[in-house]
Amino acid sequence: MKLMLAEPFKSLWAGRDAFAEVEALKGEVYRELEARRTLRTEVDGRGFFVKIHRGIGWREIFKNLLTAKLPVLGAGQEWKAIQRLQQVGVPTMTAVAYGEKGSNPADQHSFIVTEELAPTVSLEDLSMDWAKQPPQPKLKRALIAEVARMTGMMHRAGVNHRDCYICHFLLHTDKPVTATDFKLSVIDLHRAQIRPAIPLRWRNKDLAALYFSAMDIGLTRRDKLRFLKGYFQQPLRRILAEEASLLTWLEGKANRLYARKLRYGGAL
Repeated sequence: MKLMLAEPFKSLWAGRDAFAEVEALKGEVYRELEARRTLRTEVDGRGFFVKIHRGIGWREIFKNLLTAKLPVLGAGQEWKAIQRLQQVGVPTMTAVAYGEKGSNPADQHSFIVTEELAPTVSLEDLSMDWAKQPPQPKLKRALIAEVARMTGMMHRAGVNHRDCYICHFLLHTDKPVTATDFKLSVIDLHRAQIRPAIPLRWRNKDLAALYFSAMDIGLTRRDKLRFLKGYFQQPLRRILAEEASLLTWLEGKANRLYARKLRYGGAL
């Protein structure tokens, strides 16, 4: 069994069964599945997000593997991803409680509690009207550069997100946001994978997902080039020469995802 408790849960659950206590937490439920529950709760006037994972069963594990999907077996993936990103300086969530018990991956019980990042707005919501009402150019350029920098740092640290969309980048709004003074955090890492080095296949999947999620916000060619320069941290001429095949693939993959989105009414 693994258990890490920081305040306020260290005191709140002292001498108690943390796994029973986390199941008893009340709040606004964001997702309720047979094997996973996500909710927002408040303790001592502070907001927290809780993700509880219960065993998905061997049948679901094999189903995922047979369809070339990697199953999410528990909260451990998010816990490890948060630790790695914090180590390399990528702004993300802060975990204040984590528990895992059971050696059988099919019926493992685990949870993670993270501090709520508030007040914030997702880049998806922020950019919703950009195509019709463009933002301040300097702020737009700065946000693109920061997303590129954070994504590059994440990948160089061996972490691929697997849900790398602009909705999972949060802009902090606790103080006035300017092009020279703002903070972004990356969230929702429950599907993330952590390795010494990220395979190109998974790096490229993240980049395609990120590009797809920004296709409706009015990006210009210069915006795309600015992202590439910030992500690869190389001169643009070198990137365009060395990554030509990747750029062609990204364009095609993002367009296929977008077409699928239109076919299924926004569902991926």
